[in-house]
Amino acid sequence: MSTCWAVVNDLNIVYLAHRVPYPPNKGEKLRTYHQIKDFVANGAQVTVLCTVETDLDIAYCEQLERMHPVCQVRYHRASSRLIRYFRAFVVNCAISESFFYSSQLLKDLQGSLSTTSVDAILCTASSMAPYIDKSRRYLSSKTLTIMDFMDLDSYKWQQYADHAGLVMASVYQREAEKVAALEKAVAERFDAALLVAEPETALFRASQPQAKCRILTVGNGIDGHEFSPAVSPMELAPPRLLFVGVMDYAPNVDAVLWFYEHVWAAVRRRWPGATFTIAGMNPTPAIQALARDEGIRVTGYVDEILPYFQQSTLFVAPFRIARGLQNKILQAMACGLPVIATTVGAEGIAADDSVDILIADSAARYLQTIEALTTHPLRYAAVRREALATIRRVYSWHQQLAPLRALIGLEASGASA
Repeated sequence: MSTCWAVVNDLNIVYLAHRVPYPPNKGEKLRTYHQIKDFVANGAQVTVLCTVETDLDIAYCEQLERMHPVCQVRYHRASSRLIRYFRAFVVNCAISESFFYSSQLLKDLQGSLSTTSVDAILCTASSMAPYIDKSRRYLSSKTLTIMDFMDLDSYKWQQYADHAGLVMASVYQREAEKVAALEKAVAERFDAALLVAEPETALFRASQPQAKCRILTVGNGIDGHEFSPAVSPMELAPPRLLFVGVMDYAPNVDAVLWFYEHVWAAVRRRWPGATFTIAGMNPTPAIQALARDEGIRVTGYVDEILPYFQQSTLFVAPFRIARGLQNKILQAMACGLPVIATTVGAEGIAADDSVDILIADSAARYLQTIEALTTHPLRYAAVRREALATIRRVYSWHQQLAPLRALIGLEASGASA
């Protein structure tokens, strides 16, 4: 791995990524990947610094470099998970901070900053903030420090604590407090903080009334080449329900289990041929067990997610624990799939209830909405049409990333996508 920084464009941007931003198969990776892609398309030189745990992670780093020749990816092996967890309590920091800490990555960053002109450093999570604080004396006065929170993890951990048993509640509560301290430090010492949706931005502003950094909303988009409707219309009955997500992620697990426990039996009584597909990597034992029920399919990891959207009739997003913006909802809308979501799940999405999305906050409402869409083709077609229109009008990556380009000066330089 080379340690030189070859600047070949006007702007030199460094990403401190808590995970390899490839492949774009989960929210955090998808967002960072498309930011990098947009920067490269607009003439910037991008360097990614990250930790890796497996040989597969290294392969992903190498693949990202091959895809974007002006993007250099430098990685460092993480220590064992047990050591990283133990370190969090020894140094009294957040577990997430310790989990993504690497002394070699810090050394790499500081060495590079001392020899290379960097226009902006973007951190992809609050856990990466300490790298900046430990490298202040190496920073140029012109280097922008930017934190992409995406969503506020301290509030997510607090939600976990509120829903957990006694032992885990104390662990989650500690993490919420430690991460909140990181967020406060960013508000006071970074140049800018990015949030994925207006509700998250408003929440951060309210929690940090003395913030000195700029606080911006930079949303997520949808790649129309990756997500598109099926060519042939689908029969609406019996309903073919879909949920997509990483299936060891607590909010996803909670959402699916709630739907199964409170809605699924009623759906099957109404439509004995109904199906419910749960598509996504790393299903927990509780999720895997659902596949024992007739009509439920748990896929695990899939190479290509688009066919699952195109072979379904409805997307369910029954979130009770959620922060930020649910990319899976945008993906479903881009595929012309009507979405039934809780108020929490739909937060941050520029969609209107009963127009381009359907809100259901109770089991009874979920069943009523599935009934209405399944038995009224014109209603189904109207929601589908409006959802597609919203995606085209609002959610291109180029449009969503405009505030970020302006922040670092790509717009002013005359670069275009």
